[in-house]
Amino acid sequence: MRVDDLILELQDMVNNARAMPLSKDKKVLISGERVFDILDEIEDTLPSEIRQAKNIVADREQILAEAKSNGEDIIRQAEERRKIMVSEHEVTHAAEAQAREIIADAKKKANDITKAANNYVDDIMKRTDEIVSACAKEVNAIDQDIRKARQSFKNSKK
Repeated sequence: MRVDDLILELQDMVNNARAMPLSKDKKVLISGERVFDILDEIEDTLPSEIRQAKNIVADREQILAEAKSNGEDIIRQAEERRKIMVSEHEVTHAAEAQAREIIADAKKKANDITKAANNYVDDIMKRTDEIVSACAKEVNAIDQDIRKARQSFKNSKK
């Protein structure tokens, strides 16, 4: 189960729970055992989502490395092409100008690829961070509700 589903299950459990008689602050009766089971499942599930986030970061590194490698290949090919053109005497000046243009274009393409990869990975990381943050907030809120419910339960036994 995903953390989102487990949190929804906890919310449903609290929403559908019987209200405590004569309770002014909407205290409810829920199964502590089931709540702890769900919290255990959330604890087990969160590491996999964190692992996914780490994989995204690793993918970003791979994408950047590939973009850099592609850019270097383009530059290397442009350099080789420039050398060949320069070696021919009758086209030396034209070859140099064209080689500079090719190198500039290759650098621009390499930069564009790197920038696009960075934007893509940043967007994925941002969405992952938002999801993980939302899950953490929901778990905190549920944890506080459970603590209140346990305290209320303990107080009601006295």
